[in-house]
Amino acid sequence: MRFTTLALALALPMSAFAAGGDSTTPPTPSETTKKCWGKRVWDAEAQKCVKPQESSMNGDQLLETARELAYLERFEDAQAVLAAHPDQTNSRVLTYWGFTNRKMGHTDLANEYYEQAIALDPDNILARSYMAQGFVSNGKYAQALAQWKEIKARGGAGTWAEASLRQAIETGVTVNY
Repeated sequence: MRFTTLALALALPMSAFAAGGDSTTPPTPSETTKKCWGKRVWDAEAQKCVKPQESSMNGDQLLETARELAYLERFEDAQAVLAAHPDQTNSRVLTYWGFTNRKMGHTDLANEYYEQAIALDPDNILARSYMAQGFVSNGKYAQALAQWKEIKARGGAGTWAEASLRQAIETGVTVNY
């Protein structure tokens, strides 16, 4: 009973966390996910669905839209939005690229993106956690443990990134988001 309570307490906040976001709150459905299909986003100025690169969205809006699409497991659509981001060297953008590629089964490519994100921002604990989740999935526990230690050393103890990775290492079960 005690283990079940602990597992539930750890799982609830993690299940609500969406890909790459800085929040444990699921993204609020936007006009993009309510009205647009495929590789399209809602453009508030045009009042219609458009290709992401034709959108009037700024970089932060594009990232939030990619997060929302990834949360809905629309990974290819999320990547189309990421491709429209004006700064492809942004650590958060690279983390999203890594996450979507990992979820699509492209582990090596995902790790290249995570490594780029970490090289730009060694304190990017989310990239470290997502990369290590992939290590756990592939049975590379020593590499996952090394990233967990880095997360803790960089002030990430008690964060979603640290707790979800710790749970994955302990149980062998990774989280979706």
